[in-house]
Amino acid sequence: MKIKKNDNVIVIAGNYKGSTGKVLKVYPKMNRIIIEGVNLRKRHTKPSQANPQGGIIEKEAPIHVSNVMLLDPKSNEPTRIGTKIIIDDKTGKKKRARVSKLSGEML
Repeated sequence: MKIKKNDNVIVIAGNYKGSTGKVLKVYPKMNRIIIEGVNLRKRHTKPSQANPQGGIIEKEAPIHVSNVMLLDPKSNEPTRIGTKIIIDDKTGKKKRARVSKLSGEML
């Protein structure tokens, strides 16, 4: 999965098409992510010690990764993600970095 936590993404399919937000949580085994303010669901809760009032709580539900695209940090437009191998100067080891296909900017 190429999308990580704290990435800015845009929804490209479904009921929330066109909305953007920050990735809050990633579920790689299920290929799903939770985006801030997207795919809100209402949950009816009983009063508890943590929530003495109870009532209806709105919270984000997971959305499939194929329905989102990463936003380019430079132009703020949807972009695909590539990888680039970078050699670390201090250790001499190779590292993989995520790169925007649109601008070539590192993510």
